[in-house]
Amino acid sequence: MQTRKGSIAISATTLSIPTPDGHSDAFAVFPDEGGTHPGVLLYPDAFGPRPVLWDMARELAGHGYYVLVPNVFYRHRPAPVFDLPERITAEDRPALFGQIMPLIEAHTAERALSDAGAYVGFLTAQSEVSAGPVATIGYCMGAVLAMRTATAHPDKVAAVAGFHPGALVTDQPDSAHRQIPNLTAQVHLGLAENDMTPEAITEISHAFDAAGVGYSCEIYPGTVHGFTMSDTDAYDPAGSKRHWERLLPLLGSALT
Repeated sequence: MQTRKGSIAISATTLSIPTPDGHSDAFAVFPDEGGTHPGVLLYPDAFGPRPVLWDMARELAGHGYYVLVPNVFYRHRPAPVFDLPERITAEDRPALFGQIMPLIEAHTAERALSDAGAYVGFLTAQSEVSAGPVATIGYCMGAVLAMRTATAHPDKVAAVAGFHPGALVTDQPDSAHRQIPNLTAQVHLGLAENDMTPEAITEISHAFDAAGVGYSCEIYPGTVHGFTMSDTDAYDPAGSKRHWERLLPLLGSALT
């Protein structure tokens, strides 16, 4: 399928990615101008792949990137995984998370890392993707998956960005922040006001410092968790705009 983003023609397609546990459905979008483009692996939030994520992928493709959006819940069913309302409100969330939490809990670090290898391998093998490093970005739980992917594949991932992240810092042995010593990518974390405690921010900042990577960890004022997602009542236009203002320069500097 071809659309246009500004003056750029965009091609979009659905894909099936082989994984150790089966096949993950995915959405890919890229400039339809020939040649190759830097690769971006975009992990969705807990509500899964859906039109708002596909629109965000198209926005990135309009800036010259090949964007792959996998369905990390493929073991359950293809995307869209959940029957979501047109706009997700606070009143909708309890019932939705009753469906979602079992899938999140089943998506262990072991599964995440197994899938990450499949996704990175698939992305870098596409004929439209340029040689060289890729980026991983994610929203909510996807930010944790983006970080796990970047720390597991430091030779392939040059930029990682997470917005309104899930639990990057926990007391568990497999906490995502415990793998940061392996990180080589440039990092940006865009936080809602209550996403991380001051202690967690300090802990992850120390881990980035020890790894010697360039990073920024910024609280976006006036935002709540989920502020980039325009199909939810958490959406904040100023916060979303700031997220693009941080993300695009990060990708531009790391993937050129």
